[in-house]
Amino acid sequence: MAKVQLKNIKKVYPLRDDQKKNKKSDTSQKKSNLEITKDGVVAVQEFSIDIKDKEFIVLVGPSGCGKSTTLRMIAGLEDITDGELYIDDVLVNSVEPKDRDIAMVFQSYALYPHMSVYDNIAYSLKLKHLPKDEIDRKVKEAAEILDITDYLNRKPKNLSGGQRQRVAIGRAIVRNPKVLLMDEPLSNLDAKLRNQMRAEIIKLRKKIDTTFVYVTHDQIEAMTLGDRIVVMKDGYIQQIGTPQEVFNHPANLFVAGFIGTPRMNIFEGQLIKEGNTYSVLVDGHKVELSEDKAQRMLSHNVESQDVYVGVRPEHLYSLLNSEDGIACKVDVCELMGSDIHVHATEPTGKDTIVIVPTHGKDITFESGSIMHVTFSGNIVHVFSKENRKNLEY
Repeated sequence: MAKVQLKNIKKVYPLRDDQKKNKKSDTSQKKSNLEITKDGVVAVQEFSIDIKDKEFIVLVGPSGCGKSTTLRMIAGLEDITDGELYIDDVLVNSVEPKDRDIAMVFQSYALYPHMSVYDNIAYSLKLKHLPKDEIDRKVKEAAEILDITDYLNRKPKNLSGGQRQRVAIGRAIVRNPKVLLMDEPLSNLDAKLRNQMRAEIIKLRKKIDTTFVYVTHDQIEAMTLGDRIVVMKDGYIQQIGTPQEVFNHPANLFVAGFIGTPRMNIFEGQLIKEGNTYSVLVDGHKVELSEDKAQRMLSHNVESQDVYVGVRPEHLYSLLNSEDGIACKVDVCELMGSDIHVHATEPTGKDTIVIVPTHGKDITFESGSIMHVTFSGNIVHVFSKENRKNLEY
């Protein structure tokens, strides 16, 4: 268990000789959404966070956003180009991975196929030349925590994917590390096993006293596991907060679209300021914002402007037998038990999803028909068209 501090961490991968020849030396450029400077490809930009003792932090974002690179820098598997990394107030930039008192669980399990489960878990303890009875006690304790005691004599090839992942976690926790790093540990499992292993990780967190840093591209994992989540894109931190904070108050358009399933609907519209009140206008349909949203905008001197209007599918509701609201053309309906997910096209041609509760009734929407939808002024999100930031913050 330890606190971890990352201060302005930066990772730059040097350019190859052929890349240097084809690059202008005086300007930076973009490739695959990552910045290329005269020093090389910038994979992580000015990453700063204070991780508390025993906190569970999740780094989440699309592939190539820099989350795994950040994790590997904490582990010592990647050199830090710039910035400072502290573990329990000790600067560890130049400390070897084996001396950082961290453990890492990889996506690929990385088990020794010729060793039994017992020997896989015990391997690091044997390297430390601990007494046999102490090794035996620690291995059996870890196996009991992870419910793999019955598999200790098996080889990894005789285990399921979920069981192998438990062994990989057991090998990490048996050392009682200060920090446990997990790099997309569930991505190789099927949906049912992922759900099961998420629950197992939550239970594990309660049983061992350590600090977790967890990497995933799956926002459901991020929302269910993390005390705080760090949303990343193109090497930059987009937002840090509790799952509820990030869900309810997305900092920008990217976070709004990335966090939440199904994704948030984004409309083009206008923000209208009238005295101390604000309204949004979408497809001729006007909705006044709640008082608390208006107060936050007033505190930032927000003026009338063209905006992006974000509304989650569960917050849109259909106006039956009414031509008020935003007119959407129904494409496909998916019955999801107690809800119907209506996939429609809004006036500018973008896909829109509306979640309609059935309340036990038979409700249908014909393909090609027009449904009119609206939303309340307390749940709408308004983003600047200029910089795509949430205008409330």
